[in-house]
Amino acid sequence: MAATIALPRILRIGAGAHLALADVLTELGLSRPLIVTDSFLVGTGRVKTLTDLLSTAGIPSRVFAETVPDPTVASIETGLAFIQAGAHDCVVGFGGGSPMDSAKAIAVLAVHGGPVSAYKVPHVQDAPGLPIIAIPTTAGTGSEATRFTIITDETSDEKMLCAGLAYLPLAALVDYELTLSKPPRLTADTGIDALTHAIEAYVSRRANPFSDGMALAAMRLLAPNLRRVWADPRDRAAREAMMLGATQAGIAFSNASVALVHGMSRPIGAHFHVAHGLSNAMLLPVITAFSLPGAPARYADCARAMGIAPEGRGDQAAATALVEELTQLNVDLAVPGPRAYGIDAERWHGLLPVMAAQALASGSPANNPVVPSAEDIQALYAQVWDS
Repeated sequence: MAATIALPRILRIGAGAHLALADVLTELGLSRPLIVTDSFLVGTGRVKTLTDLLSTAGIPSRVFAETVPDPTVASIETGLAFIQAGAHDCVVGFGGGSPMDSAKAIAVLAVHGGPVSAYKVPHVQDAPGLPIIAIPTTAGTGSEATRFTIITDETSDEKMLCAGLAYLPLAALVDYELTLSKPPRLTADTGIDALTHAIEAYVSRRANPFSDGMALAAMRLLAPNLRRVWADPRDRAAREAMMLGATQAGIAFSNASVALVHGMSRPIGAHFHVAHGLSNAMLLPVITAFSLPGAPARYADCARAMGIAPEGRGDQAAATALVEELTQLNVDLAVPGPRAYGIDAERWHGLLPVMAAQALASGSPANNPVVPSAEDIQALYAQVWDS
């Protein structure tokens, strides 16, 4: 079966890439951007650098900086009211996953309206909203190259996955220099998020030769550099590799899919407000071990791409080495489990049926090499707690 591949029309990658925003807007025939970001980036002066560059180029802009971690329906509605009060022809998402997800949702709702809940999967939103230009400031989500956004329904604690070509940025400016100041915890969590994207895209039941190539390339960049950027945040070569790897991983899963780790991660974030990359990291070793029997050769390929198993090692041994490496990586990057993070044990175990149902409803577990039942997912959540 032929695979359908979708990519941003323009990708600018490398040091200083974000400073080309005015040129890219002009190239695309856009002239009235809304910049969607957060208060932290406003405080650092990064947003003013962008708005000053645009002003010098004769491009007026407005800034919406009221995004929140794990964007909610309420925060998106606030952003929608803001964009409707202006006259904008595009949305610039500037930041990590939360500003990017917010920018995507605002861009779609500005054209199509309606409640956010109307857009969650299985609905697919291909009809375009406003054009989106993405400028990531973390090496993790890959959102600059994906056709997805995630918004939390705060009334039900459900992370709603919204999918379709409308969420795919028209252009992405991928500048690793924006990540040099990120602290170790954020660096580790976003880096493991990117690695999870690459692994899950490669083992997904919806993988294809194009996504395979991107996923393996991403693993080759991410695996040897994660510990380097954790140890030395100013390691420019490692930062550059991580940023490129995160974008490649985003391209991979946007054109294949994620799987069980992401399906189980979203409810943890929604109910316990754990950062997405961190909840992925909590789950990745246990879920990989559960999934190995469904695709041992594929997981072995991941181990070889990551440089933790030589080419001559058999598939089962290589796949086992992958689980061992993912477990050790969590140790080395000080990833806490749910218990160590401070999550209440009674609430965790009491929510297992709800979290399992929400994970299945997202559709991601159906892409996993081993497709789990609701009972399997509850048992895996319990195992993650115990581990």
